[in-house]
Amino acid sequence: MSTKSPTEADILRPIKNTSKTYFILFAVAALALGIFLVGWAYQLYEGMSVTGLSDWGTGGGVTWGLYIGAFIWWVGIAHGGIILSAAVRLLGMDRYMPVARLAEMLTLAGLSAAGFYIIVHMGRPDRMVTSVLGHYHITVNNSPLVWDVTVITAYFVLTATYLGLTLRYDITRMRDDLPEIFSPIYKVMTLGYTKEEDDVIERMVWWVALAIIIMAPLLLHGGVIPWLFALLSTYPGWFGAIQGPQFLTIALTSAISGVILISYAFRRAYDWDHIITDDVFRGLLLWLGFFCLLFLWLQLQQLVSGSFSPTTAHEAATASKLSHPAYIVPITMVLGVLAFIFATTIRPALFTKARAIAAAVLVLVATLVEKTYFVVAGLWYPAFNIYEATPGDYFPSLIEMSSVLGTIGLVTLFFLAISKVVPVVELHAVEHLRGDHGHGHEDETHEHESEPEVKA
Repeated sequence: MSTKSPTEADILRPIKNTSKTYFILFAVAALALGIFLVGWAYQLYEGMSVTGLSDWGTGGGVTWGLYIGAFIWWVGIAHGGIILSAAVRLLGMDRYMPVARLAEMLTLAGLSAAGFYIIVHMGRPDRMVTSVLGHYHITVNNSPLVWDVTVITAYFVLTATYLGLTLRYDITRMRDDLPEIFSPIYKVMTLGYTKEEDDVIERMVWWVALAIIIMAPLLLHGGVIPWLFALLSTYPGWFGAIQGPQFLTIALTSAISGVILISYAFRRAYDWDHIITDDVFRGLLLWLGFFCLLFLWLQLQQLVSGSFSPTTAHEAATASKLSHPAYIVPITMVLGVLAFIFATTIRPALFTKARAIAAAVLVLVATLVEKTYFVVAGLWYPAFNIYEATPGDYFPSLIEMSSVLGTIGLVTLFFLAISKVVPVVELHAVEHLRGDHGHGHEDETHEHESEPEVKA
């Protein structure tokens, strides 16, 4: 591991250096998004029938599918990202300071992708105005969709405020090295800035982080979204108080996996071995293992309650889980990742960054498939049984599958663009790694001697 001290020039490298790989990645991400936009345009022209959604009962199929599964997936990634960043500040987890801002940016990107899915699944974008915004004062009291929109918007504003406050410090101190073309943006972001506000901003950010942690189990992926399913007693595959913590664990597993991938991409692209160190990946992998364990434990609780003396409808839903590849495969993937992480704690030599990346990819794929199955299977086995036909089949259409690639492209473009405007690693993180702590340079020995005090 490199012992080179990080500098301001290091974290400015993404802004100043643009390689051929950057343009290739930008083109690939834009192509992925473009393919989905073409598919969405076709869907708008022909109607939702081109996806096979909205068929149900005697016609087979389901009304919700990959669109809603991917929506839940992106919200989970976004929600877990801001929790990770907030925990770094509240709990003094200084090891993860270099990736905290990446987690915040992942939240903004993930919420954007999730919000996009709401518009896509409504069938017609104008319904966002005519059905949601136009009658908000009425629908906010009784519409789950409007609550979704409200909570996502609230979290987006909260995260953007959180990120904007921390960027004021960085932009002011590195203004002379930032691109002049974005000068209007920097002026707006640092409007009214004075050095005296630094301590105030730190306290404000701490309180915002506390609010995020408190709101986590009450809103978004710990509250509103699982409530949309958990309160429907006529759908035994969804109904139950366990959905809140279940959604929260899947959010944290997918978010940590996303942070691992993005951190590794920036580390490799800009030679940040001395900023995003191997120790960061080891720590993130251990946290991933912890939340994978919680995720599997809560899944086990649902299987146990659905296998021993269940209601008739619950029994059918549980039997489907125990036999359907769309459930068995992702659960096995998460179990395999957990076994690997456990093995690395016994034999640290098993850890490599490549294996950490593979584990993160497996978890992301597994959580997407499991959440899509959760949505679909809930509609396959309703308790009211108004249709005598056996549950219909469902397989995502090409347009639905392209939506996943398209939103991944959208998130990739977001990071490619924002990394050219503002530093994606906090200046405070560099100062901490260097041992400045806001009081000038200190020698390496003193930094190590003071580390226990910082952690305490």
